[in-house]
Amino acid sequence: MEPFFRIIEFAAVTAGALYGILLARSKGMDFVGVFSLALVVAFGGGTLRDLFLDRHPLFWIEHEIYPLTVFGLALVSSFFRRLPNALTKLLHLPDALGLGLFSVLGTQFALDYGATWFVASLLGVVTGSFGGVMGEVICNEVPSLFGHAPLYATCAFVGNWVFLLLHYVPLPEPTRVLSGIAIIVVIRLIALRWKIRLPNRAVS
Repeated sequence: MEPFFRIIEFAAVTAGALYGILLARSKGMDFVGVFSLALVVAFGGGTLRDLFLDRHPLFWIEHEIYPLTVFGLALVSSFFRRLPNALTKLLHLPDALGLGLFSVLGTQFALDYGATWFVASLLGVVTGSFGGVMGEVICNEVPSLFGHAPLYATCAFVGNWVFLLLHYVPLPEPTRVLSGIAIIVVIRLIALRWKIRLPNRAVS
């Protein structure tokens, strides 16, 4: 993997871990719970992607720095008995950033393994969203991906296609990648701010 994508992957793991830590702390979990949830959120989607692509070893097993980083962040958070309310209210920021980083990265991984654009975009959505889904299930919450919640997977899908279509434009690869990530993060934050959801038609 190119150094640029390694940086993106490390940033994605960090964002996912921070989201998992904040989510766990908001539920009153101890260190073991915080570390476990951070691992699930940071590695869940990427692990599914690697399994679907038959890629071994799994990305976080291949690069020990990733689980060590998650452990370090969880350990540091344990020194604070209570996190400031202002910090817990920022839960959506690492969530949106992790969604963007992991989604575009997952799309690129799938392309590298010969997937078509559509399949690559779907694997990007899986990479970006399923860590959060697993974390919310563990916390006994209806996952944002499945409930009538502000746009989540849709943000990833749109951003992935922006990234893919920019392959037709003579731009440096980092520009295409960062553009796709930015689109996902911005749409997700807008959806959260104004409670934008897909139509929900109940069956009577």
